[in-house]
Amino acid sequence: MTAITALPLSRVADEIGPRRPGAVYQNVDGCFEVLVLVTDPAEAARLLHRAGARWAVIVRDTLRPDGQPFAVGSVWTDSDYLVHPATMAYGAAA
Repeated sequence: MTAITALPLSRVADEIGPRRPGAVYQNVDGCFEVLVLVTDPAEAARLLHRAGARWAVIVRDTLRPDGQPFAVGSVWTDSDYLVHPATMAYGAAA
């Protein structure tokens, strides 16, 4: 069995990109409002049904009037576009 190690914080931040609560981003799949950023690996794994998950983002598709929140774990890529930045950076005090 291989050991599971935590990813370096900078790599996790790169994978998440600017997706913080309050941010709105768009890609080919839709336009999404970020509701929650989950950085607890156990909770992210539970939400995504993936043992190796280290983080998850709970989003709502703003283009669907009946859009229900759901979790995603896809990394931020060049095809993602930030429409509206979050009001608070990750790790900042509330």
